[in-house]
Order: sequence, then C-alpha cells, then structure tokens
Amino acid sequence: MAKTPVKTIREPARDINVVHEADVVVVGGGPGGHSAAVAAARNGARTILLERYGQLGGMASGGLVILVLHQSDGFSTKPIIAGLPLEWMERLSKIPGGKIGPELEELGSTDPKVLARWKNHGATVMGGRIRLSWTYDPEYFKCILNDMAEESGVKLSLHSWGTRAIVEKGAVKGVIFESKSGRQAVLGKVIIDGTGDGDLLPSAGAESDTSLDPKIRSANMALLFRLGNVNYDKFMEANAKDPTKARELSAELTKAAGTFFLPFPGNREDTVWVNNWIPGLKAINVEDLTKLEVDTRKMIRKGFAFMQKNYPGFENSFIMDIASQAGVRGSRRLVGEYVLAGDDVNSSRKFDDTIAIVPKVTVGWGSDMTEQGVTKRGDTCAYVPYRALVPKTVEGLLVGSRCFSSDILANDSLNLIPHCAAIGEAAGTAAALAVKQGIPARKVDIKLLQKTLAKNGANLEGFVK
Repeated sequence: MAKTPVKTIREPARDINVVHEADVVVVGGGPGGHSAAVAAARNGARTILLERYGQLGGMASGGLVILVLHQSDGFSTKPIIAGLPLEWMERLSKIPGGKIGPELEELGSTDPKVLARWKNHGATVMGGRIRLSWTYDPEYFKCILNDMAEESGVKLSLHSWGTRAIVEKGAVKGVIFESKSGRQAVLGKVIIDGTGDGDLLPSAGAESDTSLDPKIRSANMALLFRLGNVNYDKFMEANAKDPTKARELSAELTKAAGTFFLPFPGNREDTVWVNNWIPGLKAINVEDLTKLEVDTRKMIRKGFAFMQKNYPGFENSFIMDIASQAGVRGSRRLVGEYVLAGDDVNSSRKFDDTIAIVPKVTVGWGSDMTEQGVTKRGDTCAYVPYRALVPKTVEGLLVGSRCFSSDILANDSLNLIPHCAAIGEAAGTAAALAVKQGIPARKVDIKLLQKTLAKNGANLEGFVK
C-alpha cells in the first residue's frame, strides 16, 4: 500500500534576535547539564544554561527520581563519585529533612547495627555492605541547584526550550530556543547538549543511535509518583515475615495497575515514591509522550487503590504528587569518537582519557554484583573516556548527560543520576579549558582536564598523580 504523502508548509525565513553571547552554552538543566554549567562557570567560562522547565534537576526533581543510587560500591570507604554530586549531598544534609542516607563514615561498613539501620532504605545495603545511596526532598533539591548555579555565576534562562543547533561550516556556534518571549538565539564558543535525549544532535549534524533493547530497563519509560502517610517499616516487616505473600501481592499489583509498580522509601519516613516501567514507548515521539502521561495516570489511580487496600502500612496513604516530567531511561545516544561498550563496562576497562570513574551496575541489571561473583573493588567500577563526549566530526559541541557515546548495554548500566552528573562535570570543565586555551573542545589536553577535575573534587584515582 502506498504511503499517504506528508502535507508540508514552508516556514518563511526570518531574522532571529541574538539575546545572549557566552563562552559556554548548556542546553538542559538536569543532573548532567546543571553539572556541566556549574563546572564551566567555576572554571572561568561565561556560561548560559537553558532549561525548558521552571526548575532545575530534570529527572532528579521534576521526574521525582529522588534516589541517588550507587555513589559508592560497597567496598570503598569513600565516595567513588564525588565532585558535584557529593556537594549536593553536603548541601542537603544541612537542611532539616533535606536528605536521608548513610553518613560518609558508614560507607563499606559490615557492622550488623549499621546494616540494620539502613536495610529498608532503597539500595543502600547491597551484598552485606553499605553503599552511598540516599533520598532527598525534590523541592529542596531544586533550591540548592539554583543556589549552586547563581553562586557560580551561571546565567540562567528557565522556561527556554533549546530546539536547534546553529551550525556554520561544520561547527556549532549557538542554539535557537523557544520561550514566552518568542524564538531567540544564544551564541557560544562551546555548546553542551545536556538534554539527556540528545535533542541538539540531529540539527547539529552529529551522528546518533536511537536503538533500544525492549527487554532491558532503558527501553521502559515511567511516570513516577509519591505517596504520603505511609508506614514503610510496617510494609517491609510484613514482606520479611512472609516473602511469598509479598511476591504474590506484587504480582497482583502489576495486574491491577496494568504495569510494574515498585514502592521505594521516600525523602521522609512517612513517604514513598513509586517507580514503574512502561514499555513500548519512545521518548522522542510526541504521541508516545502524550500516551505515557494519559495512560499512566489511569494506572496510578488503579495501582494506588490496590496498594491502599492490600499493602500493610499503606492503609491511610494518599497521592502526594505525580511527576511533572516524563521518566526517560533511554533515547538518543551520541555516536562519538569512542563508543563505550557493554564489554568495556563488564571488564572495567580503563582508558588513558578517563574523565569519570563510576560504580557500575551489572550489565543487564543483575540484582547485585556480589551475586555475579564480584568480590573486590577493582571489578565494581566503570571508566568513561573523554572521547565518548565528543562527536566524530562536528566541532564546538560536547555532550554532558545520559546521551554520551555508548552502546545499549553500557548506557543502561551507567545512565544513573550521579553518573550523568560526573559526565556533565567533565564536559563543562573541558569546555572551559577549551575556551581558555582558544582550541577546539576535542583537542583539550587530557592530563590538564583530569588534573582540573581532581583539583575541583572529582575522583580520578589512578589517573592523577
């Protein structure tokens, strides 16, 4: 059957006002983009950050993914991902109710009392050891991200949706963005795609990969929500007392809601946030995004009614809020100078141009690395090379988020919130160094980049003397 011709209109040419010029322009204010902007500004670059929503944080705030997973590996007694994500934690720790999680001196502990204290808190206890995983209040988180941006001298432009890269002679020179003020432009010497979805890559002419494996986590979208007035300890005690019944209830919840729902401890003792997996949708398809929002809200009401009726501790609960941003785990990925592979992650392959050391989740998402035979720290980390942030041919562009150059399995393992922040911090630092030296971003001196990251608090143990 012949396809129906696509009806088109011709958009008239027009002049776009350039409203800002900077050294570094970052598009997207999620964990990666925000970290890129703050790092660039702190390293002396005039920096502008465009964010389509009215708050910073992306999935970590508007998406209600309020769990910072695996900032350490259980074997280490200090954070493996330090730098800006550690600063988030330190700032939130000073706010009553800002965060819940183990103290730094508890990392790696096998003390039964410490394990008992955190056994019900997300993925904090894994393999009988304490990892640095913590939950936080998303509203306070938005506030501290604003503070960090302002204190660093970042020029913020919220409610500004970066829509197209401005390209001249194979180099990205700026970004067109839409807002209530109309269609405007911002110019920069280095542009960083911090959107997570690689929104700038097509218009920049940078090769990307949108393939996903429907069997793994990153192919499933989500719309998260929080419940209040929950007795989570009562829920976990009932699960421990009768694991068979707990599994049966979980299966019944999936059937009642129409998809997999999983409650996690929230930012207070009486709240939970509920994760879910919605298959068969693509994050770069507007019809799929609409379907996610409409259909999942129906599922949430059905799932909540089941939990309130059947889950111990949920009897008097209520829906606090539903995420204002669609939960995306995978979409576009840059095809860069190096494509990080699942085998690289599994083998803990090191690179001379490593710019981030991150705890890995077993490729394919095994329940716990210790169950896969991983028994020592050296096998628990993955290494991200700078080349995975750099397009093959396009100049003036870096990625600083989930869309780093990687295959399906590597990205599925390493696209967690603190991991993306570490990648973003490296991109922003590299951009500032490139501007300062007057060279293309791809030609940044790797040793200088590594030393600068380490000086600013990032962990690059073994790469910086």
